[in-house]
Amino acid sequence: GNAPPGVDPEAFSWFQSVDADRSGYISVKELKQALVNSNWSTFNDETCLLMINMFDKTRSGRIDVYGFSALMRFIQQWKNLFQQYDRDQSGSISFTELQQAFSQMGYNLSPQFSQLLLARYAQRSSNPSIQLDRFIQICMQLQSTTDAFREKDTGLVGNVRLSYEDFLTMVVTRMM
Repeated sequence: GNAPPGVDPEAFSWFQSVDADRSGYISVKELKQALVNSNWSTFNDETCLLMINMFDKTRSGRIDVYGFSALMRFIQQWKNLFQQYDRDQSGSISFTELQQAFSQMGYNLSPQFSQLLLARYAQRSSNPSIQLDRFIQICMQLQSTTDAFREKDTGLVGNVRLSYEDFLTMVVTRMM
């Protein structure tokens, strides 16, 4: 059939091939099987779950064709940004490229923090780097936690005083 109104025909076609069980919805498992990084590794579960949750308007743990079409636009925007920061066109973001990306996005983060992210999210190697899926995940989480921090930092001074429970509430409502 034809794409529903407001759905990109290419996204509709891809939706039909990704919807393996023909349910009319895409699950995290189906999405994971459909998305690959430049090194042909599938997207990780955490990133797929974050993205499904972002476009799942019914809180059912899956997305319909409209959510999938919006998700495809979202991923393409992140892919364009990723390629812009992947200066050497290696297909992954190195430490230096990550530092430059954060700076250009307006985050004033230390080299130690970027190293921490590489240690947590990069594949183990002598020259660790971040694939597209982890880049999307890091940026989404950074944006979400920054928004939560800014809600508390009403004077925009760069630090806040929080109770432990307020901190946990920020994490649970934004990250899980």
